[in-house]
Amino acid sequence: MLSLSRRRVLQLTSASLALGLVDGGRSSIAQDGERAVSLKIESRTLDVDGKAARVFAIAQADGTPGLAGEKGKKFRVELVNQVGEESLIHWHGLTPPSEQDGVPLLSQPPLPPGQSYHYDFLHNRAGTFWMHSHVGLQEQQLMAAPLIVRDPSEPPADEQEVVILLHDFTFRDPWEILQELRGGMAMAAPGNAGHGGQMHGGQMQSEQMPGGQMPGGQMPGGHGSGMAMTESGGGQTGLHGGMQMPETDPMGQPTANAPGAMAHVNDVDFDAYLANDRTLNDPEVVRVEPGARVRLRLINAAAASNFLLDLGAIEGALVAVDGNPVTPVHGQSFDLAIAQRVDVALRLPAGEGAYPILAQREDDVARTGIILATRNAPVRKVPGHAKHKARALNLALERRLSATSALPARPADRTLSVDMTGRHAGYFWGFDGKSYDPRDPLVVAAGERVEMVLRNRTAMPHPIHLHGHHFQMVAIDGARFLGAVRDTVLVPPQQSVTLAFDADNPGHWALHCHHLYHMAAGMMTSLKYEGYVGPAG
Repeated sequence: MLSLSRRRVLQLTSASLALGLVDGGRSSIAQDGERAVSLKIESRTLDVDGKAARVFAIAQADGTPGLAGEKGKKFRVELVNQVGEESLIHWHGLTPPSEQDGVPLLSQPPLPPGQSYHYDFLHNRAGTFWMHSHVGLQEQQLMAAPLIVRDPSEPPADEQEVVILLHDFTFRDPWEILQELRGGMAMAAPGNAGHGGQMHGGQMQSEQMPGGQMPGGQMPGGHGSGMAMTESGGGQTGLHGGMQMPETDPMGQPTANAPGAMAHVNDVDFDAYLANDRTLNDPEVVRVEPGARVRLRLINAAAASNFLLDLGAIEGALVAVDGNPVTPVHGQSFDLAIAQRVDVALRLPAGEGAYPILAQREDDVARTGIILATRNAPVRKVPGHAKHKARALNLALERRLSATSALPARPADRTLSVDMTGRHAGYFWGFDGKSYDPRDPLVVAAGERVEMVLRNRTAMPHPIHLHGHHFQMVAIDGARFLGAVRDTVLVPPQQSVTLAFDADNPGHWALHCHHLYHMAAGMMTSLKYEGYVGPAG
């Protein structure tokens, strides 16, 4: 394969989600005067290490997964629901009008089977984004796809683009996993006759809070099979780690510096970890030229897994996070939390060779990835388990990042304080001791510079995503700095981050943990502009 300009070619490998380049986005997103692109929510069968699984897809009419387009062009899409349950797609990282953001009831009602919604708004920024369901637990069953927007004003670059979409995968019913995390099977979803014999978001709407999320404290009962809670003495099959939990106060919040307290990183184990729908037993091999320049666009679409990227012998330059350019940071390993994206620029060696690009789950040996290989290079098998556990993600890289285009200097007009709270006993998660209720939003006014302090009072890390806005990191544990511009930030246990954004997109927006099971258990709130009246009132 020749090294190709990223303005000219979309590299698509069959039966994979490896998006490369679209000719100016014209084959993906309709331009002014053209009809909308049809984007289908559909079912498919995926082979995972020789075992068939029925999962979801978000694809164009010709089967192309996801979308690609250009900054400054219209996003005109007809979203068609071709599965037998309600769904709705969120355009993660884009900043559409609130009514087109894809969050049930905050934006619009869930999309019924056989019906469609039309979207029409302007792409106002370039970058690596993605799309996923915001109904129930559909995201766990791979209802996600890349969304790449390029800037036509940038000079052509002689580089080959490769998009890598990461997933954690389970053959199990995600609702069953959530119920076991809750501690029992007392409220099984009705019917158990959903997609592929599994229970999905649309079937649980009567049991959910508005927005398709389960309210906190809704599934009491005894232990389910195969999943242990994360308290001392745990360690049944399905529990990752079995670390000791810190002491808690009467509200169930971990007490800071509790004797013997340990952070708990992973609370769900999975059957496989996928890169572009494949495991390392049969990885995607992307052919490259010796000495080629490559731009990796990596998307962590996992439901409950943070990853540590490993470039092996190649040094890369981290040039963008969450679609936003940063001053390049060079290295061979980079943190990638749930829902975050990183763009990494590589220059391959001049000779023939094969170069694994790996993503290892934090505090785990499990890993996935793809292989970059020149035409004549032998490709050796890479084990799906590393020799040693990956470290847990932290904020060391975050402290090093600096946006190339920062927010204009301005004092904050409003400061919001949000505490992440919860515990594993009963699997209660929320903000400020409360589960999600869209009738109790955080409030801002149009035109304000807002600072938000996010404090993690729990024993687990939480990747926090704010819809409808991009924010700049301005403090970690109270220490000020001018960091990256993002839409999703990881907050480790017992740490705090401060982010700043301009309230320039009126609406009612979701703010939530992107660990799917934490969000489903209540760790979600909303941000509402004064005077805004939308679908939720």
